Amino acid sequence: MESGLDPADLQAVWLTLKLASVTTFLLLLIATPLAWWLAHSRRWYKGFVSALVALPLVLPPTVLGFYLLLLMGPQGAVGALTKSLNLGTLPFTFAGLVIGSVLFSLPFAVQPIQNAFESLGKRPLEVAATLRANAWDRFVSVALPLARPGFLTATILAFAHTVGEFGVVLMLGGNIDGETRVLSVAIYSHVEAMEYAPAHLLAGGMVLFSFIVLLGLYLASGKSWQVRK
Repeated sequence: MESGLDPADLQAVWLTLKLASVTTFLLLLIATPLAWWLAHSRRWYKGFVSALVALPLVLPPTVLGFYLLLLMGPQGAVGALTKSLNLGTLPFTFAGLVIGSVLFSLPFAVQPIQNAFESLGKRPLEVAATLRANAWDRFVSVALPLARPGFLTATILAFAHTVGEFGVVLMLGGNIDGETRVLSVAIYSHVEAMEYAPAHLLAGGMVLFSFIVLLGLYLASGKSWQVRK
C-alpha cells in the first residue's frame, strides 16, 4: 500500500491549480459584464437569464457533466463544430475541463459581483455623469473600484469551487494522468484502490485549503463591513 504521494498525485495538484487559475480568469471576464447587465437591466427576460446563471447551484454536477459530454461529443452540436474546424472534440481534454468548470462555477462569480454593483446605488454614477464622465469612464473609474469587495469574493469562491469540483470534471475529463486527472479525481482513485494514506494526504490538504479560503473570505468581509460602518 502506498504511504505517500507519487509524481502522478503531484501532477494532479498542479493540474488542479492550473485549471482553477484559468477558470477564475475566464469567469471574471465573463461575469463582470453579465453581472453589470443583471444589476441594471429591466428587460422582461432578466429573470430567465438569472435562473439560467444560477442553475448550477441546484443542478447535480453529474447532470451538467453528462449533457456537456453529449453536447461536446462527436454527435453533439459543439462537437460537430469543433470537428469541422479540425479541432477534434473537447471531452477528455484540458480545454473541455475549462469549459465545464466555467459553466459550473459561473454563479459563484456572477452573484457576488452583481450584489456589489447593486449595492452601489445610482448616486456615485450620477455624480460622475455630472462631471462629464462617459459611460465607460463611470464604469471603470467609479463602479469597478467601489465593487472591489465583490470581485474579491467572486475570485476566492470561483477558485475554491473549481479546486473542489468532482462530478463535472469526472464526466468530462475522466482520469487521464497529466491531462484531466485533477485532485478530486485522484482522491477518488486512491480510495477506490484502498490506498488510504495518499488519499488522507490529498484530502487533508483540501480540508486545510478550504478552511484557509473561508477564513480569508470572512476576514475580508469583516474588513469591508468595518469600512462601510
